Amino acid sequence: MKHLILGAGPAGVIAAETIRKHAPADEIVIVGDEREAPYSRMAIPYLLMGNIQEPGTHLRHGGDHYQRLGITLHHGRAVKLDSAARTVTLDDGSTLAFDRLLIATGSSTVKPPIPGADGPGVHPCWTLEDARAIMKLARPGAQVLQMGAGFIGCIIMEALAARGVKLSVVEMGDRMVPRMMGPTAGGMIKDWCQAKGVTVYTGARVEAIERPAAAQQSGHGGGGLLGKIAAAVGLGGDKPEARPEPHGAAMNVRLSTGQTVAADLVISAVGVRPNIGFLEHSGVRCLVGVLTDEHLQTNVPGIYAAGDCAEAFDKIAGKTIVSAIQPNAAEQARVAALNMVGKPIELRGVTQINVLDTLGLISASFGNWEGVAGGQHVELTEREAGGGGRHLSLQFADDRLIGCNAIGWTQHVGVMRGLVEGQVALGPWKDKLLHDPTRLMEAYLDCAQAQASFAHTR
Repeated sequence: MKHLILGAGPAGVIAAETIRKHAPADEIVIVGDEREAPYSRMAIPYLLMGNIQEPGTHLRHGGDHYQRLGITLHHGRAVKLDSAARTVTLDDGSTLAFDRLLIATGSSTVKPPIPGADGPGVHPCWTLEDARAIMKLARPGAQVLQMGAGFIGCIIMEALAARGVKLSVVEMGDRMVPRMMGPTAGGMIKDWCQAKGVTVYTGARVEAIERPAAAQQSGHGGGGLLGKIAAAVGLGGDKPEARPEPHGAAMNVRLSTGQTVAADLVISAVGVRPNIGFLEHSGVRCLVGVLTDEHLQTNVPGIYAAGDCAEAFDKIAGKTIVSAIQPNAAEQARVAALNMVGKPIELRGVTQINVLDTLGLISASFGNWEGVAGGQHVELTEREAGGGGRHLSLQFADDRLIGCNAIGWTQHVGVMRGLVEGQVALGPWKDKLLHDPTRLMEAYLDCAQAQASFAHTR
Protein backbone atom coordinates (compact mmCIF):
# COMPACT_ATOMS: atom_id res chain seq x y z
CA MET A 1 0.00 0.00 0.00
CA LYS A 2 1.36 3.42 -0.96
CA HIS A 3 0.35 6.42 1.11
CA LEU A 4 0.97 9.84 -0.40
CA ILE A 5 0.78 12.83 1.94
CA LEU A 6 0.63 16.33 0.50
CA GLY A 7 2.01 18.72 3.11
CA ALA A 8 4.99 18.57 5.44
CA GLY A 9 3.50 20.47 8.36
CA PRO A 10 2.27 19.01 11.68
CA ALA A 11 -0.70 17.22 10.06
CA GLY A 12 1.45 15.58 7.41
CA VAL A 13 4.18 14.46 9.81
CA ILE A 14 1.79 13.13 12.46
CA ALA A 15 -0.20 11.24 9.83
CA ALA A 16 2.95 9.66 8.39
CA GLU A 17 4.18 8.56 11.81
CA THR A 18 0.75 7.15 12.70
CA ILE A 19 0.60 5.19 9.46
CA ARG A 20 4.08 3.81 10.04
CA LYS A 21 3.17 2.67 13.56
CA HIS A 22 0.18 0.67 12.32
CA ALA A 23 1.42 -0.37 8.86
CA PRO A 24 5.14 -1.18 9.13
CA ALA A 25 5.47 -2.41 5.55
CA ASP A 26 3.53 0.31 3.73
CA GLU A 27 5.22 2.93 1.55
CA ILE A 28 4.91 6.52 2.80
CA VAL A 29 5.84 9.67 0.88
CA ILE A 30 5.47 13.23 2.21
CA VAL A 31 5.53 16.05 -0.33
CA GLY A 32 6.49 19.51 0.99
CA ASP A 33 6.79 22.70 -1.04
CA GLU A 34 9.53 24.31 1.09
CA ARG A 35 13.19 23.32 1.05
CA GLU A 36 13.26 23.08 4.82
CA ALA A 37 13.07 20.27 7.30
CA PRO A 38 9.39 19.91 8.33
CA TYR A 39 8.68 22.65 10.88
CA SER A 40 5.90 24.28 12.87
CA ARG A 41 4.69 27.72 11.82
CA MET A 42 3.53 28.30 15.39
CA ALA A 43 7.19 28.30 16.46
CA ILE A 44 8.12 31.21 14.18
CA PRO A 45 7.15 33.94 16.69
CA TYR A 46 9.47 32.34 19.24
CA LEU A 47 12.22 32.44 16.63
CA LEU A 48 11.57 36.15 16.08
CA MET A 49 11.70 36.74 19.82
CA GLY A 50 15.06 34.98 20.01
CA ASN A 51 13.76 32.31 22.38
CA ILE A 52 14.77 29.54 19.97
CA GLN A 53 17.01 29.09 16.95
CA GLU A 54 15.85 27.65 13.62
CA PRO A 55 16.34 24.00 14.68
CA GLY A 56 13.86 24.72 17.48
CA THR A 57 11.11 25.18 14.87
CA HIS A 58 11.63 21.68 13.46
CA LEU A 59 8.86 19.21 14.14
CA ARG A 60 11.29 16.38 14.70
CA HIS A 61 14.97 16.47 15.62
CA GLY A 62 17.75 14.29 14.30
CA GLY A 63 18.66 14.38 10.64
CA ASP A 64 17.76 10.74 10.12
CA HIS A 65 14.36 10.72 11.84
CA TYR A 66 12.28 10.23 8.69
CA GLN A 67 14.81 7.91 7.10
CA ARG A 68 14.76 5.66 10.17
CA LEU A 69 10.98 5.44 9.93
CA GLY A 70 11.09 4.67 6.23
CA ILE A 71 9.30 7.91 5.34
CA THR A 72 10.40 9.58 2.12
CA LEU A 73 10.49 13.40 2.03
CA HIS A 74 9.93 14.78 -1.46
CA HIS A 75 10.20 18.44 -2.47
CA GLY A 76 7.48 19.78 -4.74
CA ARG A 77 4.10 21.47 -4.94
CA ALA A 78 0.96 19.71 -6.11
CA VAL A 79 -0.65 21.36 -9.13
CA LYS A 80 -3.15 18.68 -10.19
CA LEU A 81 -4.95 15.69 -8.72
CA ASP A 82 -6.31 12.96 -11.00
CA SER A 83 -8.66 11.07 -8.72
CA ALA A 84 -9.49 8.41 -11.30
CA ALA A 85 -5.87 7.64 -12.21
CA ARG A 86 -4.80 8.00 -8.53
CA THR A 87 -1.94 10.36 -9.39
CA VAL A 88 -0.75 13.81 -8.30
CA THR A 89 1.16 16.07 -10.68
CA LEU A 90 3.82 18.33 -9.17
CA ASP A 91 5.04 21.74 -10.29
CA ASP A 92 8.10 20.21 -11.98
CA GLY A 93 5.87 18.09 -14.24
CA SER A 94 6.52 14.82 -12.43
CA THR A 95 3.70 12.60 -11.17
CA LEU A 96 3.34 10.49 -8.05
CA ALA A 97 0.96 7.55 -7.78
CA PHE A 98 -0.92 6.58 -4.62
CA ASP A 99 -3.31 4.06 -3.14
CA ARG A 100 -4.31 6.35 -0.27
CA LEU A 101 -3.94 10.12 -0.35
CA LEU A 102 -3.95 12.63 2.50
CA ILE A 103 -4.42 16.29 1.55
CA ALA A 104 -2.65 18.26 4.30
CA THR A 105 -1.53 21.22 2.21
CA GLY A 106 -2.32 23.77 4.92
CA SER A 107 -2.96 27.39 4.10
CA SER A 108 -1.17 30.43 2.71
CA THR A 109 -1.30 34.10 3.53
CA VAL A 110 -3.75 36.31 1.71
CA LYS A 111 -2.00 38.91 -0.42
CA PRO A 112 -3.82 42.25 -0.12
CA PRO A 113 -4.32 44.18 -3.38
CA ILE A 114 -2.56 47.31 -2.14
CA PRO A 115 -0.43 49.55 -4.37
CA GLY A 116 3.21 49.20 -3.31
CA ALA A 117 2.71 45.93 -1.41
CA ASP A 118 4.93 44.05 -3.87
CA GLY A 119 7.98 46.22 -3.18
CA PRO A 120 10.93 45.63 -0.83
CA GLY A 121 10.37 45.83 2.89
CA VAL A 122 6.87 44.28 2.81
CA HIS A 123 6.59 40.71 4.09
CA PRO A 124 4.07 38.20 5.40
CA CYS A 125 5.14 36.25 8.48
CA TRP A 126 4.29 32.68 7.55
CA THR A 127 7.44 30.81 6.53
CA LEU A 128 10.98 30.47 7.80
CA GLU A 129 12.09 32.44 4.76
CA ASP A 130 9.74 35.25 5.81
CA ALA A 131 11.14 35.15 9.34
CA ARG A 132 14.72 35.46 8.10
CA ALA A 133 13.86 38.57 6.10
CA ILE A 134 11.93 40.11 9.00
CA MET A 135 14.74 39.55 11.48
CA LYS A 136 17.13 41.49 9.26
CA LEU A 137 14.83 44.50 9.24
CA ALA A 138 13.05 44.45 12.62
CA ARG A 139 15.96 45.89 14.58
CA PRO A 140 15.53 47.90 17.81
CA GLY A 141 14.11 51.30 16.99
CA ALA A 142 12.93 50.37 13.49
CA GLN A 143 9.49 51.66 12.53
CA VAL A 144 7.28 48.66 11.81
CA LEU A 145 3.67 48.69 10.63
CA GLN A 146 1.61 45.51 10.78
CA MET A 147 -1.54 45.02 8.74
CA GLY A 148 -4.00 42.85 10.64
CA ALA A 149 -4.75 42.32 14.34
CA GLY A 150 -6.42 38.92 14.26
CA PHE A 151 -5.29 35.88 16.26
CA ILE A 152 -2.19 35.26 14.15
CA GLY A 153 -1.52 39.00 13.89
CA CYS A 154 -1.48 39.39 17.67
CA ILE A 155 1.01 36.55 18.03
CA ILE A 156 3.27 38.22 15.46
CA MET A 157 2.79 41.57 17.20
CA GLU A 158 4.02 40.05 20.45
CA ALA A 159 7.19 38.85 18.74
CA LEU A 160 7.82 42.18 17.02
CA ALA A 161 7.36 44.11 20.27
CA ALA A 162 9.93 41.84 21.92
CA ARG A 163 12.45 42.93 19.28
CA GLY A 164 12.23 46.53 20.46
CA VAL A 165 10.68 48.05 17.34
CA LYS A 166 8.38 51.05 17.19
CA LEU A 167 5.18 49.24 16.27
CA SER A 168 1.92 50.34 14.66
CA VAL A 169 -0.96 47.96 13.92
CA VAL A 170 -3.79 48.55 11.42
CA GLU A 171 -6.99 46.49 11.70
CA MET A 172 -10.00 46.78 9.38
CA GLY A 173 -12.39 45.56 12.06
CA ASP A 174 -13.81 47.83 14.74
CA ARG A 175 -11.73 46.05 17.39
CA MET A 176 -8.71 43.82 17.78
CA VAL A 177 -9.14 40.07 17.20
CA PRO A 178 -12.63 40.60 15.71
CA ARG A 179 -13.12 36.94 14.76
CA MET A 180 -12.32 35.77 18.28
CA MET A 181 -13.54 38.51 20.59
CA GLY A 182 -16.70 40.60 20.99
CA PRO A 183 -16.67 44.42 21.08
CA THR A 184 -15.91 44.77 24.79
CA ALA A 185 -13.12 42.18 24.87
CA GLY A 186 -11.57 43.36 21.58
CA GLY A 187 -11.65 46.94 22.82
CA MET A 188 -9.93 45.98 26.07
CA ILE A 189 -7.14 44.26 24.15
CA LYS A 190 -6.68 47.43 22.07
CA ASP A 191 -6.50 49.59 25.19
CA TRP A 192 -3.95 47.23 26.70
CA CYS A 193 -1.74 47.28 23.62
CA GLN A 194 -1.78 51.06 23.41
CA ALA A 195 -0.86 51.29 27.10
CA LYS A 196 2.13 49.08 26.24
CA GLY A 197 3.32 51.52 23.57
CA VAL A 198 1.78 49.98 20.43
CA THR A 199 -0.15 52.38 18.21
CA VAL A 200 -3.37 50.68 17.10
CA TYR A 201 -5.64 51.87 14.28
CA THR A 202 -8.99 50.05 14.20
CA GLY A 203 -11.68 50.57 11.59
CA ALA A 204 -8.89 51.42 9.17
CA ARG A 205 -7.17 49.85 6.19
CA VAL A 206 -3.95 50.43 4.29
CA GLU A 207 -4.67 52.12 0.96
CA ALA A 208 -1.13 52.44 -0.40
CA ILE A 209 2.50 51.86 0.48
CA GLU A 210 4.60 54.64 -0.98
CA ARG A 211 8.35 54.95 -1.22
CA PRO A 212 9.61 58.54 -1.17
CA ALA A 213 11.40 59.60 -4.32
CA ALA A 214 14.58 60.45 -2.40
CA ALA A 215 14.69 56.96 -0.90
CA GLN A 216 14.08 55.39 -4.31
CA GLN A 217 16.85 57.42 -5.93
CA SER A 218 19.34 56.55 -3.20
CA GLY A 219 18.17 52.96 -3.38
CA HIS A 220 18.87 52.77 -7.12
CA GLY A 221 22.50 53.58 -6.41
CA GLY A 222 22.74 50.91 -3.73
CA GLY A 223 22.90 53.42 -0.86
CA GLY A 224 20.26 54.78 1.48
CA LEU A 225 17.88 52.81 3.65
CA LEU A 226 15.90 51.35 0.74
CA GLY A 227 19.09 49.97 -0.74
CA LYS A 228 19.97 48.41 2.59
CA ILE A 229 16.50 46.86 2.79
CA ALA A 230 16.85 45.48 -0.71
CA ALA A 231 20.20 44.00 0.18
CA ALA A 232 18.82 42.51 3.37
CA VAL A 233 16.12 40.61 1.51
CA GLY A 234 18.42 39.48 -1.25
CA LEU A 235 17.48 42.01 -3.93
CA GLY A 236 20.96 43.45 -4.49
CA GLY A 237 22.51 46.66 -3.22
CA ASP A 238 24.97 47.19 -0.40
CA LYS A 239 25.82 44.61 2.19
CA PRO A 240 23.21 44.89 4.99
CA GLU A 241 24.43 46.77 8.04
CA ALA A 242 23.94 45.77 11.66
CA ARG A 243 20.80 47.89 12.02
CA PRO A 244 18.77 50.36 9.97
CA GLU A 245 19.65 54.01 10.17
CA PRO A 246 17.46 55.85 12.67
CA HIS A 247 16.24 58.39 10.12
CA GLY A 248 14.62 58.43 6.71
CA ALA A 249 11.97 55.69 6.81
CA ALA A 250 11.81 53.68 3.58
CA MET A 251 8.02 53.84 3.22
CA ASN A 252 5.03 56.04 3.89
CA VAL A 253 1.89 53.99 4.51
CA ARG A 254 -1.37 55.76 3.66
CA LEU A 255 -4.43 54.75 5.66
CA SER A 256 -8.11 55.03 4.80
CA THR A 257 -8.47 57.46 7.72
CA GLY A 258 -6.29 59.99 5.89
CA GLN A 259 -3.32 59.40 8.19
CA THR A 260 0.17 58.49 6.98
CA VAL A 261 2.51 56.26 8.98
CA ALA A 262 6.26 56.02 8.35
CA ALA A 263 7.65 52.49 8.18
CA ASP A 264 10.96 50.72 7.62
CA LEU A 265 9.15 47.37 7.51
CA VAL A 266 5.54 46.41 6.76
CA ILE A 267 4.17 43.05 7.92
CA SER A 268 1.10 41.62 6.21
CA ALA A 269 -1.03 39.55 8.59
CA VAL A 270 -4.44 40.02 7.02
CA GLY A 271 -5.44 36.36 6.98
CA VAL A 272 -4.87 32.98 5.36
CA ARG A 273 -6.79 30.71 3.00
CA PRO A 274 -6.59 26.93 2.46
CA ASN A 275 -4.26 25.66 -0.28
CA ILE A 276 -6.86 23.84 -2.37
CA GLY A 277 -6.56 25.45 -5.82
CA PHE A 278 -4.92 22.35 -7.28
CA LEU A 279 -8.11 20.38 -6.59
CA GLU A 280 -10.09 22.15 -9.28
CA HIS A 281 -11.63 19.58 -11.67
CA SER A 282 -10.36 16.75 -9.44
CA GLY A 283 -13.79 15.65 -8.29
CA VAL A 284 -12.89 16.30 -4.65
CA ARG A 285 -15.64 18.45 -3.14
CA CYS A 286 -14.55 21.73 -1.52
CA LEU A 287 -16.28 24.71 0.07
CA VAL A 288 -13.99 26.92 2.17
CA GLY A 289 -11.73 23.89 2.60
CA VAL A 290 -11.76 20.23 1.58
CA LEU A 291 -15.04 18.74 2.80
CA THR A 292 -14.60 15.64 4.94
CA ASP A 293 -16.81 13.17 6.76
CA GLU A 294 -16.45 11.90 10.31
CA HIS A 295 -13.53 9.70 9.16
CA LEU A 296 -11.77 12.69 7.50
CA GLN A 297 -12.44 11.05 4.14
CA THR A 298 -13.52 13.23 1.21
CA ASN A 299 -16.30 12.37 -1.20
CA VAL A 300 -13.70 10.36 -3.17
CA PRO A 301 -12.95 7.01 -1.48
CA GLY A 302 -9.36 6.65 -0.38
CA ILE A 303 -8.68 10.41 -0.38
CA TYR A 304 -8.58 12.15 2.99
CA ALA A 305 -7.85 15.65 4.31
CA ALA A 306 -6.55 17.06 7.60
CA GLY A 307 -5.30 20.31 9.07
CA ASP A 308 -5.76 23.89 7.93
CA CYS A 309 -7.10 22.87 4.51
CA ALA A 310 -9.74 20.47 5.85
CA GLU A 311 -13.37 21.38 6.50
CA ALA A 312 -14.94 19.15 9.13
CA PHE A 313 -18.25 19.08 10.97
CA ASP A 314 -18.43 21.02 14.22
CA LYS A 315 -21.13 19.61 16.50
CA ILE A 316 -21.38 22.78 18.58
CA ALA A 317 -21.79 25.14 15.61
CA GLY A 318 -23.89 22.58 13.73
CA LYS A 319 -21.99 23.11 10.48
CA THR A 320 -18.74 22.32 8.73
CA ILE A 321 -15.86 24.68 9.51
CA VAL A 322 -12.15 25.14 8.90
CA SER A 323 -10.53 25.56 12.31
CA ALA A 324 -6.89 26.29 11.62
CA ILE A 325 -5.24 25.55 14.94
CA GLN A 326 -2.52 22.99 15.56
CA PRO A 327 -4.45 20.79 18.04
CA ASN A 328 -7.08 20.25 15.35
CA ALA A 329 -4.43 19.47 12.76
CA ALA A 330 -2.86 16.87 15.04
CA GLU A 331 -6.10 15.09 15.91
CA GLN A 332 -7.44 15.18 12.35
CA ALA A 333 -4.14 13.73 11.10
CA ARG A 334 -4.29 10.89 13.62
CA VAL A 335 -7.90 10.03 12.75
CA ALA A 336 -7.28 10.24 8.98
CA ALA A 337 -4.15 8.08 9.22
CA LEU A 338 -5.90 5.33 11.19
CA ASN A 339 -8.69 5.19 8.65
CA MET A 340 -6.14 5.12 5.82
CA VAL A 341 -4.67 1.90 7.25
CA GLY A 342 -8.06 0.28 7.75
CA LYS A 343 -8.66 1.07 11.42
CA PRO A 344 -12.06 2.81 11.46
CA ILE A 345 -12.30 5.71 13.89
CA GLU A 346 -14.43 8.85 13.96
CA LEU A 347 -13.39 12.42 14.65
CA ARG A 348 -15.01 13.42 17.91
CA GLY A 349 -15.42 17.00 16.81
CA VAL A 350 -13.67 20.18 15.78
CA THR A 351 -12.12 22.12 18.63
CA GLN A 352 -12.83 25.84 18.57
CA ILE A 353 -10.27 27.06 21.06
CA ASN A 354 -8.17 30.19 20.99
CA VAL A 355 -6.03 31.19 23.95
CA LEU A 356 -3.95 34.28 23.28
CA ASP A 357 -1.17 36.08 25.15
CA THR A 358 -1.12 39.69 23.93
CA LEU A 359 1.80 41.50 25.55
CA GLY A 360 0.99 39.76 28.83
CA LEU A 361 -2.81 40.00 28.66
CA ILE A 362 -4.33 36.51 28.50
CA SER A 363 -7.57 36.13 26.57
CA ALA A 364 -9.57 33.08 25.54
CA SER A 365 -12.38 32.25 23.16
CA PHE A 366 -14.28 28.97 23.03
CA GLY A 367 -17.07 27.60 20.88
CA ASN A 368 -19.86 29.79 19.59
CA TRP A 369 -18.75 32.93 21.45
CA GLU A 370 -21.17 35.15 19.46
CA GLY A 371 -24.19 33.21 20.71
CA VAL A 372 -27.25 31.98 18.82
CA ALA A 373 -30.71 33.34 18.11
CA GLY A 374 -32.96 32.77 21.08
CA GLY A 375 -30.04 32.03 23.40
CA GLN A 376 -29.15 33.81 26.62
CA HIS A 377 -25.93 35.46 27.63
CA VAL A 378 -24.26 37.27 30.51
CA GLU A 379 -21.26 39.59 30.67
CA LEU A 380 -19.08 40.80 33.51
CA THR A 381 -16.42 43.45 32.96
CA GLU A 382 -13.91 44.89 35.41
CA ARG A 383 -11.68 47.54 33.83
CA GLU A 384 -8.42 48.81 35.24
CA ALA A 385 -6.91 52.24 34.77
CA GLY A 386 -4.26 52.23 32.07
CA GLY A 387 -5.68 49.18 30.29
CA GLY A 388 -6.21 45.63 31.36
CA GLY A 389 -8.80 44.25 33.73
CA ARG A 390 -11.06 41.23 33.47
CA HIS A 391 -13.95 40.35 31.21
CA LEU A 392 -16.19 37.29 31.04
CA SER A 393 -18.94 36.66 28.46
CA LEU A 394 -20.96 33.43 28.52
CA GLN A 395 -23.35 32.26 25.80
CA PHE A 396 -26.06 29.67 26.42
CA ALA A 397 -28.45 27.60 24.32
CA ASP A 398 -31.09 25.79 26.40
CA ASP A 399 -29.21 24.73 29.54
CA ARG A 400 -25.78 24.34 27.91
CA LEU A 401 -22.81 26.69 27.66
CA ILE A 402 -22.06 26.94 23.94
CA GLY A 403 -19.40 29.66 23.86
CA CYS A 404 -17.47 32.21 25.85
CA ASN A 405 -15.00 35.10 25.78
CA ALA A 406 -12.65 35.74 28.67
CA ILE A 407 -9.90 38.18 29.52
CA GLY A 408 -7.86 37.71 32.67
CA TRP A 409 -9.80 34.66 33.91
CA THR A 410 -6.94 32.22 33.43
CA GLN A 411 -8.08 29.96 36.28
CA HIS A 412 -11.28 29.18 34.38
CA VAL A 413 -9.83 28.30 30.96
CA GLY A 414 -9.95 24.54 31.48
CA VAL A 415 -13.44 24.70 32.96
CA MET A 416 -14.78 26.77 30.07
CA ARG A 417 -13.36 24.32 27.57
CA GLY A 418 -14.80 21.36 29.44
CA LEU A 419 -18.30 22.85 29.64
CA VAL A 420 -18.37 23.95 25.99
CA GLU A 421 -16.82 20.87 24.40
CA GLY A 422 -18.52 18.44 26.76
CA GLN A 423 -21.91 20.10 26.18
CA VAL A 424 -22.61 19.56 29.86
CA ALA A 425 -26.26 19.92 30.89
CA LEU A 426 -26.24 22.70 33.49
CA GLY A 427 -29.84 22.40 34.74
CA PRO A 428 -30.43 24.92 37.58
CA TRP A 429 -26.82 26.04 37.30
CA LYS A 430 -27.57 27.99 34.13
CA ASP A 431 -29.66 30.52 36.05
CA LYS A 432 -27.00 30.69 38.76
CA LEU A 433 -24.36 31.52 36.14
CA LEU A 434 -26.60 34.11 34.53
CA HIS A 435 -26.72 35.79 37.95
CA ASP A 436 -23.01 35.25 38.75
CA PRO A 437 -20.80 34.02 35.87
CA THR A 438 -17.78 33.73 38.16
CA ARG A 439 -19.19 30.46 39.59
CA LEU A 440 -18.04 28.45 36.58
CA MET A 441 -15.83 26.14 38.63
CA GLU A 442 -18.67 25.22 41.00
CA ALA A 443 -20.99 24.60 38.07
CA TYR A 444 -18.48 22.38 36.32
CA LEU A 445 -17.68 20.27 39.37
CA ASP A 446 -21.34 19.78 40.21
CA CYS A 447 -22.75 19.19 36.71
CA ALA A 448 -19.85 17.35 35.07
CA GLN A 449 -19.49 14.96 37.98
CA ALA A 450 -23.23 14.29 38.00
CA GLN A 451 -23.17 13.64 34.25
CA ALA A 452 -20.18 11.30 34.58
CA SER A 453 -21.87 9.42 37.43
CA PHE A 454 -25.06 9.00 35.39
CA ALA A 455 -23.08 7.69 32.40
CA HIS A 456 -21.25 5.21 34.65
CA THR A 457 -24.47 3.72 36.06
CA ARG A 458 -26.10 3.18 32.65
